[in-house]
Amino acid sequence: MSTTRTHDRDRILLLMLLLGSAWGTSAHFQELIPSQDIVSGDTGAQLRFEMRFTHPMDAGPLMSMDPPLAVGVLGPGGRDSLLSSLEAVEVDGQQTFQFDYQIKAPGDHLFYVEPAPYWEPAEGVMIQHYTKVVVDGYGGGDEWDADLGLPVEIQPLTRPYGLWAGNLFRGIVKQEGEPVPFATVEVEWRNDGSVTPPFAAYSTQVVKADAQGVFSYAMPRAGWWGFAALIEGEEPMMNPHGEAVPLELGALIWVYAREMR
Repeated sequence: MSTTRTHDRDRILLLMLLLGSAWGTSAHFQELIPSQDIVSGDTGAQLRFEMRFTHPMDAGPLMSMDPPLAVGVLGPGGRDSLLSSLEAVEVDGQQTFQFDYQIKAPGDHLFYVEPAPYWEPAEGVMIQHYTKVVVDGYGGGDEWDADLGLPVEIQPLTRPYGLWAGNLFRGIVKQEGEPVPFATVEVEWRNDGSVTPPFAAYSTQVVKADAQGVFSYAMPRAGWWGFAALIEGEEPMMNPHGEAVPLELGALIWVYAREMR
């Protein structure tokens, strides 16, 4: 083989490796992770929530978050804003947020965040992921499937707590309260460092909702699982450079599964 052909082959291989690295990163996920998914007399009523924008299965990198536009909870006493409870925390040089909350009454508590839109130059889109997580307070609730009225939202069809690893989680993808047929749902496990995906395709699982907007996924391992339904916004958004670009809306829900022992 000639030297020219060898160099051409090497350049092609290098290009493939670089592209594979660029395409192989897992998806963006807005995290909203409580210290407990179930509050009981044994756990105590105090919760701490971490909010990070990251790639959960790859355990990073973190993206810096601007202050969220809304953070709140819908519980037995109604809806409350939690924006005043936010504390900015620097992690790996990036801004994240956390807040504390005390469960005061039995019942389901639906926590949610509306983050500020994030500019992703690699994809040429603005990203805004409306995210929620449900915490059971003392086993006294049956409102775990309540609608928060977010622009995009996953309404669980499976109770999103008290789940074993291997259970099937089901939900409906909604936009403005209406089901989204055939929506794409990305699924990632919040990696604790114990799993190394053998190929990039294992980092982000992808399922399609059916014609009624319903999807399902069996969680094979204990830990936090994020479900992100990605929907293109109807109107473009201005990026930091003043250019009109597509808006990626995400409807996210976090669900915890435990190992059966």
